[in-house]
Amino acid sequence: MKIKRFVCNALQENSYVVSSGASCVIIDPGFATAETGLSAAPASFPCSPVSAELNALYQYLDSEGLKPEAILLTHSHSDHTLGVAPLAEKFGIPVYSASGSLQTPTDAFSCLRPAGEGVQTPEKAISCLQVEDEGYVAGFKVIATPGHTPDSVCYYNEEEHILFTGDTLFAGTIGRTDLPGGNYDSEIRSIMEKLIFLPGETDIFPGHGPASTIARERMENPFLEPFNEREELDLD
Repeated sequence: MKIKRFVCNALQENSYVVSSGASCVIIDPGFATAETGLSAAPASFPCSPVSAELNALYQYLDSEGLKPEAILLTHSHSDHTLGVAPLAEKFGIPVYSASGSLQTPTDAFSCLRPAGEGVQTPEKAISCLQVEDEGYVAGFKVIATPGHTPDSVCYYNEEEHILFTGDTLFAGTIGRTDLPGGNYDSEIRSIMEKLIFLPGETDIFPGHGPASTIARERMENPFLEPFNEREELDLD
């Protein structure tokens, strides 16, 4: 299994292409297009040309001879879904999420604004195939992890110990829960009950920032006490 990360849009979101042979899935396509993503970005946010993001993806797919088979969403925040509509249309592939449908966003920052405050009306709704907790899709086990959003899920490949965590768990921190629909207690329960006891060698690929491992987060993540106490951690 090969994993290619693309850092996308003004919020520096991680989009992933996960391939095996000539087929691949795209996880959280935050690729900004000419119609979405960056026009309202504050000056402090780095912005790449909107046309360059999808072009970089297309060039990679062509160079590797890859055919996308599906889009997997960890949650429905706009910075993770900007590229869903053009990719689903271009490749004619299904979109999987914990929600039955997705409102296509008009900018990456809509997920950071209170409901109804400076957010344009979404362009259209996209039908999604609904994933279920403990189910499987495209070789990944679905793990429901509500907290950052009610519809947050992680995707876990049990054979290769690879976990895509979206905005649930990051290297050294956890997803914010102060946005609409967020719940801190649910976030902690999701991580403590469903993620932290996965094998320590499991590689974590989050929705923002660098990769990590379950063992490292047990030991170093300040939000996951008491698991980050060395005397209580068995790394053997």
